[in-house]
Order: sequence, then structure tokens, then C-alpha cells
Amino acid sequence: MSKAFMGVRLRRLREERGLTQAALAQTLAISTSYLSQLEQNQRPLTVPVLLRLNASFGVDVQIFSDDDEARLVTDLREALSDGAQTETISVAEMRELATNMPAVARTLVSLHRRHRDGIERNEAMAARLGDDWIGDAPARMPFEQVRDFFYARHNHIAPLDDAAERLYADAGLAPHTVHAGLSAWLAARHDVRLIVDDSEKAQRRFDPVSRTLHLSPDLKQGQQAFQMATQLALLELGDLIDRLTDDSALRGEEARMLARIGLANYFAGALILPYGDFLRAAEEYRYDIERLSRHFGVGFETICHRLSTLQRPDARGVPFFFIRVDRAGNISKRQSATDFHFSRVGGSCPLWNVYEAFAQPGRVLAQLARMPDGRTYLWIARTVGRGNGGFGVPGKTFAIGLGCDVRHAARLIYAKGLDLSDPDATTPIGAGCKVCERPACAQRAFPPIGHALAIDQNRSALTPYPTT
Repeated sequence: MSKAFMGVRLRRLREERGLTQAALAQTLAISTSYLSQLEQNQRPLTVPVLLRLNASFGVDVQIFSDDDEARLVTDLREALSDGAQTETISVAEMRELATNMPAVARTLVSLHRRHRDGIERNEAMAARLGDDWIGDAPARMPFEQVRDFFYARHNHIAPLDDAAERLYADAGLAPHTVHAGLSAWLAARHDVRLIVDDSEKAQRRFDPVSRTLHLSPDLKQGQQAFQMATQLALLELGDLIDRLTDDSALRGEEARMLARIGLANYFAGALILPYGDFLRAAEEYRYDIERLSRHFGVGFETICHRLSTLQRPDARGVPFFFIRVDRAGNISKRQSATDFHFSRVGGSCPLWNVYEAFAQPGRVLAQLARMPDGRTYLWIARTVGRGNGGFGVPGKTFAIGLGCDVRHAARLIYAKGLDLSDPDATTPIGAGCKVCERPACAQRAFPPIGHALAIDQNRSALTPYPTT
């Protein structure tokens, strides 16, 4: 056993048994001064003393275990790194708390778990009652406010689309010439010089003093064009973007700042893929994402992102839902042009083809998916990757999901060979285990919130039953 200073635990043990230092020292066959040093963490707890504690009081040696302390520190890091505290708490302080006051540490962990459970219950209720439900739900995080800001507009920002089409025409842009055209426009209209710098870590960095726009060399040409268009939005449409973000749905400067970035990115996508031209091509190609990617010279993700914004009242495209996830199931982008609600709690469904995409990288997968409410959707999924900065530098891999209600599926090439009318051809999925009410699912990881789990021996699956 390595040196273990367990003074607080030893003192608590003595106090729980109503013993004086002298009485405990006599029982352990050590001097009172030695016991005092142990309790003051001036001397480490040794194996012989620990064995005597076990023999005399039946003490479980696990309470003095380094492994137990390590697990408690891990739990504390999760509880105290949840954004609620006003000051940063170091690992050393957490370890000190776990070592010397484990009961306090466990109480903090328990309180944090109860707090998270309460939030999840509120959010699950909000998901069931609809996005307009407020009740006692906690305040939305800034990124959630921005997501709802776009959702309320069906992910279509008409003033930015109109401005993008005007600039596309004025600059004489065309597919596969956007990169050169935007570089020339920035130089001529804003005296901005483009620099692709090997030392640049950020994807885009603008220096207003030197009038230079620095781009990462890891970006492909289409991605560089997107970053140039984003910077152009900030230079030319700053007042319009500020007016759009002056919205009561955005509470606080952080939410408005994130919304400004989101709107600048929206304009960039609209400039590279102008609404009218892009919608005509999408309809002509039956929404074949890879053909659209080749036609416009941009990546799979950019095409999917733009497809989810085609909701101009007099020229609507298919109303898509867009999502981007990583291998761990973290959702880094999600937006919806219609009424599909992504789960805010409980993760998402492993039966969804967006996760199967990681097992078949680079391949487009199509899936007819049926939700618990009986609605059916056509989902398209594929992985996308981003290069690394050199040997040993990890790259990024995501799965992109693009979905629409089955009533629009016939307009997509991905419906070819699928029987859209056969309910048995669909895969039953849910928004997430904690808000999914399917009673029999072999992939269930958690019960629905407010339910208990029982084991169905016939199905060998976790099955939720209402609690009494």
C-alpha cells in the first residue's frame, strides 16, 4: 500500500464510535501522539494499523482504498465541471476533498446527479409538450437559443438569401469560379488580401489593421471560399446581421454573438450556392447530393446544409432536417426546416443510419425510419472527414444525416428501390431512449424518464413499465 494520509476518515471513524484518542490508541496498540499525528495527516496510515482497525472494528478496508478515492475524484470532476460554479476548481482541490472529506464529496456528487435528473425530466416534458412549453424548465443555453432562433424561421433567412443572390450576380460568380471571384471581390471592394498560411491554426482569421484574411492550408478550395464568404458577410452585411440578432429570443450577448456567426455562415452558404440556381439543380438531379457536390464544387456537408434551408415561400424545396454527429454520438450541428424534433436528452437512437455510416465510411446510406408516433421519414447518411495537420495529428470524422418526411421521398433519388408504402420496410427508431416510449427494443439503454425497467425473459430485452 502506498503512503495514504487518511486523517479525516480516521477521526470520523473514532467519533462515530464515541472513542477518545487515548481509547482508540490503546485498542490499536499505538501511542496517543502517533494517533494524533495520523489524524492530522502528519503520518501516513500504514498497513499494520489498517489491519488492526479491521480486526478491532470490522472496518471495510475499501474506505481507505486509493481506487475508491480515484473513482470519487472522477465523479467530482464531472459534478464540478458542469458550468454551474463561478470559479475553476483544480484537480488537486478535488483530490484533497475526496481524500479528507469523502462523505462531503459523495454528497456533492449525489446533489449534482439529482440536479441533472431534474433538468432531464423538465426537458423530456418539454420535448413531449412542444418547444413552446416553458413551465419551470431551466433557461436555454446560448447555443440552444440560437438553434431555436433559426428553427422559428424554418431555417430560412430571406434577407440574407436575397443579398447573396445579388452579390453573386454583381461579382459575376459561377460554379467552380467562386474561389477566384471572391478573392478578387475582397481585394477590389475591401482592399483585403488573402493569405493561406501554413502556421495558421484557425480556419479563418481577419486582421483589420493589415487588411489580411488568413486561411488554414488544411481547407479545401470550396471550404476556403466558404470562409471568404463568411468574412464578406461581416464586412458588407454587418448592419443587417445586427438587426436580425436584435431579437427577444436571444438573451444575452453570448447568444447574439453566436447568432451573428450563424447568420454570417448562412450567408456564406447562400452566396456559394445561390437559391434559385441551386434549387433548380437540386430538382433536376432529384436531390442527388454527390452530383450537386460535383456541379458546384463544394463538399457533401455544405450541400446537405444548404438543402435544409430551401424554404422560400414562392419556391420551396424539400423540407429537410440536417444533423452532424461524431462517433461518440455528440451532436455538433442540428437544424430543421419543418416539424422534426431532435431529442435534447437521452442521446439518440443507435438504430438510426447516421451511426451505421461510421461502419461504411464514404458510402451514402438510405433508411426508411418510423418514429414511435407512427410518422415515417427517409434518412440519408454518410461520413465526412477533415484532414489533419501532419503525421500524428488526429483528423476529424463526422456522420451527416439528412432526412425528410416520407411524403416528400418520391422527389429524391434515394427513394429508388424502396417501397414507400410498406410499413414493414421501415426501421423503428426513436428520438432517444429517455423520451422514447417503445416498449420492446433490443437496443434500449435507459428507461423512459418516469418509468422503471423490468427484464422480459422472452424477448431478452429491457422493457419499461410504468411505476406505481
